[in-house]
Amino acid sequence: MKPKRQLTKGESQLMNILWDLPGQKGTSPEIMSKYPTPKPALTTMLTFLKILTDKGFVSATKVGRGHIFKALVSRAEYTAFYMGEVQKNFFGGSVPSLVSYFVNNNKLSQQEIDELLEIIKNKQQL
Repeated sequence: MKPKRQLTKGESQLMNILWDLPGQKGTSPEIMSKYPTPKPALTTMLTFLKILTDKGFVSATKVGRGHIFKALVSRAEYTAFYMGEVQKNFFGGSVPSLVSYFVNNNKLSQQEIDELLEIIKNKQQL
């Protein structure tokens, strides 16, 4: 499924927890147990799950008295969407401008530079 909206900070945190769970799914107690301290209130987490369900990022299947929540959008799909939005909105759609920004605003080690050059070299050979 292709995302249509960006996630808020709280939604992103919950999605990262869900993406890291086996099968990208879990119950509310399983999800809550993965939150770092300080953990949000259970009602806050359930509100995020409702919002994510409404946005189409998560499905909720009733099992017994609870629900199993499953990611409908993968981390890779969301990352591609989000980075596409960053590229379009901040760099005029230019990949060189995007890469230049990160290269010029981060202290890259020689190893990191070599890795980037290797990625570009391998991509050109395809």
